[in-house]
Amino acid sequence: MITTETLYARVTWRLLPFLFLCYVVAYLDRVNVGFAKLQMQADLQFSDTVYGLGAGIFFVGYFLCEVPSNLLMLRVGARRWIARIMASWGLLSAAMLFTSSPVSFYVMRFLLGVAEAGFFPGVILYLTYWYPAQRRARIVAVFMSGVAVAGVVGGPLSGWIMSHFGGSGGLAGWQWLFLLEGLPAVALGVLTLALLDDGIDDANWLNDEEKALLKHELARDGAPHAQWGLRHVFGSSRVWILALVYFLLVMGLYGVGFWLPQLIRNSGVQDVLDIGLLTAIPYGIAAAAMILIARHSDRSGERRWHVALAAFIGAAALLASTHYANNPVLALAALSVATAGILSTFPVFWSIPTAMLGGSAAAAGIAMINSLGNLAGFVSPYLVGAIKDATHSTANGMLLVAACLAAGGALVLLCVGSKGEML
Repeated sequence: MITTETLYARVTWRLLPFLFLCYVVAYLDRVNVGFAKLQMQADLQFSDTVYGLGAGIFFVGYFLCEVPSNLLMLRVGARRWIARIMASWGLLSAAMLFTSSPVSFYVMRFLLGVAEAGFFPGVILYLTYWYPAQRRARIVAVFMSGVAVAGVVGGPLSGWIMSHFGGSGGLAGWQWLFLLEGLPAVALGVLTLALLDDGIDDANWLNDEEKALLKHELARDGAPHAQWGLRHVFGSSRVWILALVYFLLVMGLYGVGFWLPQLIRNSGVQDVLDIGLLTAIPYGIAAAAMILIARHSDRSGERRWHVALAAFIGAAALLASTHYANNPVLALAALSVATAGILSTFPVFWSIPTAMLGGSAAAAGIAMINSLGNLAGFVSPYLVGAIKDATHSTANGMLLVAACLAAGGALVLLCVGSKGEML
Protein backbone atom coordinates (compact mmCIF):
# COMPACT_ATOMS: atom_id res chain seq x y z
CA MET A 1 0.00 0.00 0.00
CA ILE A 2 1.41 3.38 -0.97
CA THR A 3 2.10 5.87 1.84
CA THR A 4 1.06 9.52 1.77
CA GLU A 5 4.67 10.71 1.70
CA THR A 6 5.55 8.40 -1.18
CA LEU A 7 2.49 9.51 -3.12
CA TYR A 8 3.21 13.21 -2.64
CA ALA A 9 6.81 12.65 -3.64
CA ARG A 10 5.53 11.10 -6.86
CA VAL A 11 3.11 13.98 -7.47
CA THR A 12 5.85 16.50 -6.80
CA TRP A 13 8.30 14.89 -9.21
CA ARG A 14 5.57 14.77 -11.83
CA LEU A 15 4.46 18.41 -11.53
CA LEU A 16 7.13 20.60 -9.97
CA PRO A 17 10.15 20.18 -12.29
CA PHE A 18 8.11 21.21 -15.32
CA LEU A 19 6.24 24.05 -13.59
CA PHE A 20 9.52 25.23 -12.11
CA LEU A 21 11.13 25.31 -15.56
CA CYS A 22 8.18 27.25 -16.93
CA TYR A 23 8.52 29.85 -14.18
CA VAL A 24 12.26 30.20 -14.78
CA VAL A 25 11.53 31.01 -18.41
CA ALA A 26 8.62 33.30 -17.48
CA TYR A 27 10.61 35.36 -15.02
CA LEU A 28 13.62 35.49 -17.32
CA ASP A 29 11.47 36.86 -20.14
CA ARG A 30 9.93 39.37 -17.73
CA VAL A 31 13.15 40.88 -16.36
CA ASN A 32 15.72 40.28 -19.12
CA VAL A 33 15.00 43.86 -20.12
CA GLY A 34 17.25 44.74 -17.16
CA PHE A 35 20.18 43.16 -19.00
CA ALA A 36 19.09 44.44 -22.40
CA LYS A 37 19.18 47.94 -20.87
CA LEU A 38 22.97 47.74 -20.61
CA GLN A 39 23.16 47.99 -24.43
CA MET A 40 19.67 48.92 -25.63
CA GLN A 41 19.54 52.19 -23.69
CA ALA A 42 22.59 53.57 -25.49
CA ASP A 43 21.56 52.20 -28.90
CA LEU A 44 18.06 53.69 -28.75
CA GLN A 45 18.93 56.78 -26.66
CA PHE A 46 16.43 55.97 -23.88
CA SER A 47 16.55 57.94 -20.63
CA ASP A 48 16.27 56.10 -17.31
CA THR A 49 12.71 57.38 -17.03
CA VAL A 50 11.80 55.90 -20.43
CA TYR A 51 13.42 52.62 -19.45
CA GLY A 52 11.69 52.54 -16.07
CA LEU A 53 8.30 53.29 -17.63
CA GLY A 54 8.77 50.66 -20.34
CA ALA A 55 9.97 48.05 -17.85
CA GLY A 56 7.00 48.76 -15.61
CA ILE A 57 4.22 49.13 -18.18
CA PHE A 58 4.33 45.35 -18.56
CA PHE A 59 2.37 45.24 -15.30
CA VAL A 60 -0.43 47.47 -16.55
CA GLY A 61 -1.38 44.85 -19.16
CA TYR A 62 -0.77 42.18 -16.53
CA PHE A 63 -3.11 43.93 -14.08
CA LEU A 64 -5.94 44.40 -16.58
CA CYS A 65 -6.00 40.75 -17.69
CA GLU A 66 -5.05 38.82 -14.55
CA VAL A 67 -8.48 38.16 -13.01
CA PRO A 68 -10.23 37.39 -16.34
CA SER A 69 -7.38 35.02 -17.19
CA ASN A 70 -7.70 33.04 -13.96
CA LEU A 71 -11.47 32.78 -14.32
CA LEU A 72 -11.05 31.57 -17.90
CA MET A 73 -8.65 28.91 -16.63
CA LEU A 74 -11.46 27.56 -14.44
CA ARG A 75 -13.64 27.26 -17.53
CA VAL A 76 -11.08 26.10 -20.11
CA GLY A 77 -8.89 23.94 -17.86
CA ALA A 78 -5.37 24.48 -16.56
CA ARG A 79 -3.57 22.44 -19.23
CA ARG A 80 -4.83 24.30 -22.30
CA TRP A 81 -4.86 27.73 -20.68
CA ILE A 82 -1.30 27.57 -19.32
CA ALA A 83 -0.15 26.31 -22.74
CA ARG A 84 -1.81 29.32 -24.42
CA ILE A 85 -0.24 31.75 -21.99
CA MET A 86 3.26 30.39 -22.50
CA ALA A 87 3.16 30.24 -26.29
CA SER A 88 1.81 33.79 -26.65
CA TRP A 89 4.23 35.37 -24.19
CA GLY A 90 7.18 33.56 -25.81
CA LEU A 91 6.33 34.94 -29.25
CA LEU A 92 5.86 38.47 -27.90
CA SER A 93 9.05 38.31 -25.86
CA ALA A 94 11.01 37.33 -28.97
CA ALA A 95 9.31 40.15 -30.90
CA MET A 96 10.86 42.66 -28.46
CA LEU A 97 13.86 42.62 -30.81
CA PHE A 98 11.91 44.96 -33.11
CA THR A 99 11.85 47.73 -30.48
CA SER A 100 13.03 50.96 -32.11
CA SER A 101 11.47 53.85 -30.17
CA PRO A 102 9.96 54.63 -26.76
CA VAL A 103 6.45 54.06 -28.16
CA SER A 104 7.27 50.63 -29.60
CA PHE A 105 9.04 49.76 -26.32
CA TYR A 106 5.94 50.69 -24.31
CA VAL A 107 3.55 48.82 -26.66
CA MET A 108 5.58 45.61 -26.71
CA ARG A 109 6.05 45.55 -22.95
CA PHE A 110 2.32 46.19 -22.43
CA LEU A 111 1.37 43.34 -24.79
CA LEU A 112 3.85 41.03 -23.07
CA GLY A 113 2.06 41.73 -19.79
CA VAL A 114 -1.31 40.94 -21.38
CA ALA A 115 0.05 37.65 -22.75
CA GLU A 116 1.63 36.49 -19.48
CA ALA A 117 -1.29 37.53 -17.25
CA GLY A 118 -2.68 34.57 -15.38
CA PHE A 119 0.38 32.31 -15.44
CA PHE A 120 1.58 32.80 -11.86
CA PRO A 121 -1.85 32.95 -10.12
CA GLY A 122 -3.00 30.13 -12.38
CA VAL A 123 -0.18 27.90 -11.16
CA ILE A 124 -0.75 28.93 -7.52
CA LEU A 125 -4.41 27.97 -7.94
CA TYR A 126 -3.44 24.78 -9.77
CA LEU A 127 -1.24 23.67 -6.87
CA THR A 128 -4.21 23.95 -4.50
CA TYR A 129 -5.86 21.19 -6.58
CA TRP A 130 -3.07 18.82 -5.48
CA TYR A 131 -1.58 19.91 -2.15
CA PRO A 132 -3.23 20.52 1.25
CA ALA A 133 -2.46 23.69 3.21
CA GLN A 134 0.22 22.19 5.45
CA ARG A 135 2.36 21.29 2.41
CA ARG A 136 1.73 24.38 0.36
CA ALA A 137 4.41 26.86 1.48
CA ARG A 138 7.29 24.51 0.73
CA ILE A 139 5.78 23.53 -2.64
CA VAL A 140 5.22 27.17 -3.60
CA ALA A 141 8.81 27.84 -2.47
CA VAL A 142 10.17 25.23 -4.86
CA PHE A 143 8.05 26.68 -7.67
CA MET A 144 8.95 30.29 -6.84
CA SER A 145 12.63 29.48 -6.52
CA GLY A 146 12.38 29.67 -10.29
CA VAL A 147 12.76 33.44 -9.77
CA ALA A 148 16.10 32.88 -8.06
CA VAL A 149 17.25 30.27 -10.56
CA ALA A 150 16.28 32.62 -13.40
CA GLY A 151 18.72 35.05 -11.81
CA VAL A 152 21.42 32.39 -11.43
CA VAL A 153 21.04 31.14 -14.99
CA GLY A 154 19.76 34.28 -16.62
CA GLY A 155 22.54 36.62 -15.56
CA PRO A 156 25.43 34.66 -17.07
CA LEU A 157 23.28 33.55 -20.02
CA SER A 158 22.13 37.09 -20.82
CA GLY A 159 25.64 38.46 -20.51
CA TRP A 160 27.02 35.70 -22.73
CA ILE A 161 24.35 36.19 -25.41
CA MET A 162 24.90 39.94 -25.58
CA SER A 163 28.70 39.69 -25.62
CA HIS A 164 28.96 36.81 -28.12
CA PHE A 165 26.06 37.36 -30.54
CA GLY A 166 26.19 41.14 -30.84
CA GLY A 167 26.49 42.10 -34.52
CA SER A 168 25.67 38.63 -35.85
CA GLY A 169 23.03 38.65 -38.59
CA GLY A 170 22.78 42.41 -38.37
CA LEU A 171 21.25 42.25 -34.86
CA ALA A 172 22.58 43.90 -31.73
CA GLY A 173 23.35 41.83 -28.65
CA TRP A 174 20.19 42.95 -26.88
CA GLN A 175 18.08 41.89 -29.88
CA TRP A 176 19.60 38.41 -29.80
CA LEU A 177 18.85 38.35 -26.07
CA PHE A 178 15.12 38.83 -26.60
CA LEU A 179 14.99 36.34 -29.47
CA LEU A 180 16.93 33.48 -27.88
CA GLU A 181 15.27 33.81 -24.46
CA GLY A 182 11.74 34.14 -25.86
CA LEU A 183 11.49 31.07 -28.07
CA PRO A 184 11.89 28.44 -25.28
CA ALA A 185 8.54 29.58 -23.82
CA VAL A 186 6.82 28.64 -27.09
CA ALA A 187 8.31 25.13 -26.95
CA LEU A 188 7.29 24.73 -23.29
CA GLY A 189 3.75 25.83 -24.17
CA VAL A 190 3.49 22.92 -26.60
CA LEU A 191 4.92 20.52 -24.00
CA THR A 192 2.34 21.70 -21.45
CA LEU A 193 -0.40 20.04 -23.48
CA ALA A 194 1.37 16.69 -23.13
CA LEU A 195 2.69 16.89 -19.56
CA LEU A 196 0.03 18.61 -17.42
CA ASP A 197 -3.38 17.35 -16.30
CA ASP A 198 -6.28 19.58 -15.34
CA GLY A 199 -6.55 17.93 -11.92
CA ILE A 200 -6.47 14.70 -9.94
CA ASP A 201 -9.35 13.08 -11.81
CA ASP A 202 -7.60 13.56 -15.18
CA ALA A 203 -4.25 12.09 -14.10
CA ASN A 204 -3.90 8.78 -15.94
CA TRP A 205 -0.63 8.11 -14.10
CA LEU A 206 -2.57 7.70 -10.82
CA ASN A 207 -4.77 4.73 -9.94
CA ASP A 208 -8.12 5.04 -8.17
CA GLU A 209 -6.65 4.36 -4.74
CA GLU A 210 -4.02 7.07 -5.18
CA LYS A 211 -6.59 9.59 -6.41
CA ALA A 212 -8.80 8.85 -3.41
CA LEU A 213 -5.89 9.34 -1.00
CA LEU A 214 -5.00 12.72 -2.52
CA LYS A 215 -8.62 13.85 -2.33
CA HIS A 216 -8.79 12.69 1.30
CA GLU A 217 -5.72 14.77 2.16
CA LEU A 218 -7.28 17.83 0.54
CA ALA A 219 -10.57 17.23 2.36
CA ARG A 220 -8.78 17.24 5.72
CA ASP A 221 -8.25 20.99 5.31
CA GLY A 222 -12.00 21.43 5.62
CA ALA A 223 -13.88 24.00 3.60
CA PRO A 224 -11.91 27.20 2.93
CA HIS A 225 -12.98 30.13 5.06
CA ALA A 226 -14.37 31.97 2.05
CA GLN A 227 -16.13 30.68 -1.04
CA TRP A 228 -17.88 33.92 -1.92
CA GLY A 229 -19.06 35.15 -5.24
CA LEU A 230 -16.97 37.65 -7.19
CA ARG A 231 -18.76 40.65 -5.69
CA HIS A 232 -17.70 39.56 -2.22
CA VAL A 233 -14.10 38.99 -3.34
CA PHE A 234 -13.77 42.52 -4.68
CA GLY A 235 -15.49 43.92 -1.60
CA SER A 236 -13.44 41.97 0.94
CA SER A 237 -11.19 44.07 3.16
CA ARG A 238 -9.07 40.97 3.80
CA VAL A 239 -8.32 40.55 0.12
CA TRP A 240 -7.47 44.25 -0.24
CA ILE A 241 -5.15 44.13 2.79
CA LEU A 242 -3.33 41.12 1.37
CA ALA A 243 -3.08 42.88 -1.99
CA LEU A 244 -1.50 45.89 -0.28
CA VAL A 245 0.98 43.67 1.57
CA TYR A 246 1.85 41.96 -1.68
CA PHE A 247 2.26 45.31 -3.44
CA LEU A 248 4.79 46.45 -0.84
CA LEU A 249 6.74 43.19 -1.07
CA VAL A 250 6.75 43.26 -4.88
CA MET A 251 8.16 46.81 -4.74
CA GLY A 252 11.25 45.14 -3.30
CA LEU A 253 11.28 42.25 -5.77
CA TYR A 254 11.32 44.43 -8.87
CA GLY A 255 13.39 47.16 -7.27
CA VAL A 256 16.12 44.54 -7.21
CA GLY A 257 15.07 42.54 -10.28
CA PHE A 258 15.10 45.39 -12.79
CA TRP A 259 18.03 47.30 -11.32
CA LEU A 260 20.43 44.64 -9.99
CA PRO A 261 22.64 44.70 -13.13
CA GLN A 262 22.85 48.50 -12.86
CA LEU A 263 23.62 48.35 -9.13
CA ILE A 264 26.49 45.95 -9.81
CA ARG A 265 27.77 48.19 -12.62
CA ASN A 266 27.61 51.16 -10.25
CA SER A 267 29.94 49.31 -7.85
CA GLY A 268 32.66 49.39 -10.50
CA VAL A 269 32.09 46.28 -12.67
CA GLN A 270 31.75 47.22 -16.36
CA ASP A 271 31.93 44.08 -18.54
CA VAL A 272 28.41 42.75 -19.29
CA LEU A 273 29.50 39.12 -18.96
CA ASP A 274 31.07 39.81 -15.55
CA ILE A 275 27.90 41.61 -14.46
CA GLY A 276 25.83 38.62 -15.58
CA LEU A 277 28.02 36.20 -13.66
CA LEU A 278 27.91 38.30 -10.50
CA THR A 279 24.11 38.58 -10.54
CA ALA A 280 23.98 34.80 -10.18
CA ILE A 281 25.38 35.04 -6.64
CA PRO A 282 22.48 36.88 -4.93
CA TYR A 283 19.91 34.70 -6.68
CA GLY A 284 21.72 31.46 -5.83
CA ILE A 285 21.74 32.37 -2.14
CA ALA A 286 18.10 33.42 -2.35
CA ALA A 287 17.05 30.07 -3.87
CA ALA A 288 18.37 28.17 -0.86
CA ALA A 289 17.02 30.69 1.67
CA MET A 290 13.45 30.73 0.37
CA ILE A 291 13.13 26.92 0.43
CA LEU A 292 14.61 26.61 3.93
CA ILE A 293 12.41 29.37 5.35
CA ALA A 294 9.25 27.97 3.73
CA ARG A 295 9.98 24.48 5.10
CA HIS A 296 10.47 25.92 8.58
CA SER A 297 7.19 27.82 8.27
CA ASP A 298 5.32 24.66 7.23
CA ARG A 299 6.82 22.63 10.07
CA SER A 300 6.04 25.26 12.70
CA GLY A 301 2.74 26.39 11.19
CA GLU A 302 3.82 30.01 11.83
CA ARG A 303 3.33 32.47 8.97
CA ARG A 304 3.43 36.16 9.85
CA TRP A 305 6.87 36.38 11.50
CA HIS A 306 8.40 34.37 8.67
CA VAL A 307 7.11 36.96 6.20
CA ALA A 308 7.81 40.02 8.34
CA LEU A 309 11.36 39.15 9.41
CA ALA A 310 12.35 38.26 5.85
CA ALA A 311 10.97 41.65 4.69
CA PHE A 312 12.83 43.54 7.43
CA ILE A 313 16.10 41.76 6.64
CA GLY A 314 15.65 42.49 2.94
CA ALA A 315 15.04 46.19 3.65
CA ALA A 316 18.04 46.53 5.97
CA ALA A 317 20.37 44.75 3.55
CA LEU A 318 19.15 46.88 0.65
CA LEU A 319 20.02 49.99 2.64
CA ALA A 320 23.43 48.51 3.40
CA SER A 321 24.04 47.92 -0.31
CA THR A 322 23.62 51.65 -0.95
CA HIS A 323 26.08 52.49 1.83
CA TYR A 324 28.74 50.23 0.27
CA ALA A 325 27.87 51.12 -3.32
CA ASN A 326 31.49 51.78 -4.28
CA ASN A 327 32.82 48.52 -2.85
CA PRO A 328 32.00 45.60 -5.20
CA VAL A 329 32.53 42.88 -2.56
CA LEU A 330 30.50 44.48 0.25
CA ALA A 331 27.83 45.74 -2.14
CA LEU A 332 27.37 42.27 -3.60
CA ALA A 333 27.23 40.71 -0.12
CA ALA A 334 24.52 43.17 0.93
CA LEU A 335 22.58 42.64 -2.30
CA SER A 336 22.77 38.87 -1.75
CA VAL A 337 21.20 39.17 1.72
CA ALA A 338 18.62 41.63 0.39
CA THR A 339 17.62 39.34 -2.48
CA ALA A 340 17.37 36.35 -0.13
CA GLY A 341 15.19 38.27 2.31
CA ILE A 342 12.89 39.68 -0.36
CA LEU A 343 12.35 36.40 -2.20
CA SER A 344 11.81 34.44 1.02
CA THR A 345 8.69 36.46 1.83
CA PHE A 346 6.67 35.19 -1.12
CA PRO A 347 6.18 31.42 -0.64
CA VAL A 348 5.03 31.91 2.96
CA PHE A 349 2.84 34.85 1.99
CA TRP A 350 0.96 32.75 -0.60
CA SER A 351 0.05 30.15 2.03
CA ILE A 352 -2.23 32.79 3.59
CA PRO A 353 -4.75 33.57 0.79
CA THR A 354 -4.75 29.99 -0.56
CA ALA A 355 -5.91 28.74 2.87
CA MET A 356 -8.49 31.52 3.16
CA LEU A 357 -10.18 31.28 -0.26
CA GLY A 358 -11.88 28.47 -2.15
CA GLY A 359 -13.75 27.84 -5.40
CA SER A 360 -14.25 30.80 -7.73
CA ALA A 361 -13.24 33.05 -4.82
CA ALA A 362 -9.80 31.43 -4.95
CA ALA A 363 -9.49 31.95 -8.70
CA ALA A 364 -10.56 35.59 -8.49
CA GLY A 365 -8.99 36.40 -5.12
CA ILE A 366 -5.55 34.97 -5.90
CA ALA A 367 -5.56 36.72 -9.28
CA MET A 368 -6.73 39.99 -7.73
CA ILE A 369 -4.06 39.95 -5.02
CA ASN A 370 -1.39 39.09 -7.58
CA SER A 371 -2.51 41.65 -10.16
CA LEU A 372 -2.88 44.52 -7.68
CA GLY A 373 0.36 43.59 -5.97
CA ASN A 374 2.21 43.36 -9.26
CA LEU A 375 1.29 46.94 -10.09
CA ALA A 376 4.38 47.53 -7.98
CA GLY A 377 6.24 46.06 -10.93
CA PHE A 378 5.11 49.20 -12.79
CA VAL A 379 5.56 51.65 -9.94
CA SER A 380 8.93 50.38 -8.64
CA PRO A 381 11.10 50.56 -11.79
CA TYR A 382 9.43 53.77 -12.96
CA LEU A 383 9.98 55.58 -9.65
CA VAL A 384 13.55 54.29 -9.30
CA GLY A 385 14.27 55.45 -12.85
CA ALA A 386 12.66 58.85 -12.32
CA ILE A 387 14.48 59.33 -9.00
CA LYS A 388 17.76 58.39 -10.68
CA ASP A 389 17.19 60.91 -13.47
CA ALA A 390 16.27 63.62 -10.95
CA THR A 391 19.03 62.97 -8.39
CA HIS A 392 21.64 61.10 -10.48
CA SER A 393 21.63 58.35 -7.85
CA THR A 394 20.16 54.85 -7.96
CA ALA A 395 20.72 54.68 -4.18
CA ASN A 396 17.92 57.15 -3.53
CA GLY A 397 15.47 54.90 -5.37
CA MET A 398 16.63 51.95 -3.29
CA LEU A 399 15.77 53.90 -0.13
CA LEU A 400 12.16 54.06 -1.32
CA VAL A 401 12.16 50.34 -2.10
CA ALA A 402 13.56 49.50 1.35
CA ALA A 403 10.88 51.62 3.04
CA CYS A 404 8.16 49.73 1.15
CA LEU A 405 9.58 46.38 2.25
CA ALA A 406 9.65 47.48 5.88
CA ALA A 407 6.06 48.74 5.62
CA GLY A 408 4.95 45.41 4.13
CA GLY A 409 6.52 43.50 7.02
CA ALA A 410 4.88 45.81 9.56
CA LEU A 411 1.45 45.44 7.91
CA VAL A 412 1.72 41.63 8.08
CA LEU A 413 2.39 41.85 11.83
CA LEU A 414 -0.60 44.14 12.30
CA CYS A 415 -3.14 42.25 10.19
CA VAL A 416 -2.17 38.56 10.05
CA GLY A 417 -2.16 36.02 12.88
CA SER A 418 0.68 33.61 13.56
CA LYS A 419 -1.08 30.76 11.72
CA GLY A 420 -1.88 32.91 8.70
CA GLU A 421 -5.42 33.88 9.73
CA MET A 422 -6.54 37.45 9.16
CA LEU A 423 -6.97 39.46 12.37
